Amino acid sequence: MSKNLFFTFLILFGFTNKLIAQFDAISQEIGVISGPVALQSDYGERKDLKTNVGNTSFGIGIVHYLNFVNRAYKSYSVNYFNDHFKLHSELSYNKTELQHFGRWVDKNNGSLGVQQLKYMRGSTAITNLGMQLEFFPWSLSEFEDTSGSFNPFISFGAQFSFYNPETYSLMGPLGTAENTFPKYLTPSEGKPHGFTSDSSTVWSVVSSVGTRYKLSPLSDLMVDFRFQYFNSNWVDGLNPNPDLYKENQAKDWLVWFNVGYILYLQ
Repeated sequence: MSKNLFFTFLILFGFTNKLIAQFDAISQEIGVISGPVALQSDYGERKDLKTNVGNTSFGIGIVHYLNFVNRAYKSYSVNYFNDHFKLHSELSYNKTELQHFGRWVDKNNGSLGVQQLKYMRGSTAITNLGMQLEFFPWSLSEFEDTSGSFNPFISFGAQFSFYNPETYSLMGPLGTAENTFPKYLTPSEGKPHGFTSDSSTVWSVVSSVGTRYKLSPLSDLMVDFRFQYFNSNWVDGLNPNPDLYKENQAKDWLVWFNVGYILYLQ
């Protein structure tokens, strides 16, 4: 894993521990999340059902929360921020196998271009580390005292990601006119072709909507639907020259449906 990702983890860890040390009333939660991930990339046709279903994977993660409502401090005054916000940090991972779907590969004309797209393959493994601020419109102190209750939330934050793409063709090595669809042979944004297997890091913005369900005084079930937008178009390993191919304007992004189990530590 990249050194930058490791240093970011140390900074996050140090920040959360410093915050806990300064505010005794803060409690902590820890949990695990998992669920299906759909990567929207340059593989396949956008807004195509086969692409959206085909280029999916499964993600897992470890989550940590700073909870500003601590019932152990009975005399602690709960203000609006404490009663409606949590700070969520996360380490997560997903890997997606990729290929082209849609009308351009469904053609039966046997042309070289159709075959080149049909047999092109790829994958990308993404490790994320970051923070989100979660807002709960209903009182957290009341929710934590009521088993069987729900509390919806929305969140917004940022993540630092290490991605490791792989691009190849079942026809043979990419980079030759015989095996590579023409638009991927053109140099793009400093690289010799519109494809790469180079690993790198990237920042992304993350937003989600979900809900907590109170299983017991010290445990919750969590579900959320997440949107993550990367500040790069190389996350999937494909990026045909955007100056020549105007359809290639959007950067890579994904949606992730999570189910998680959260345990209260205090």
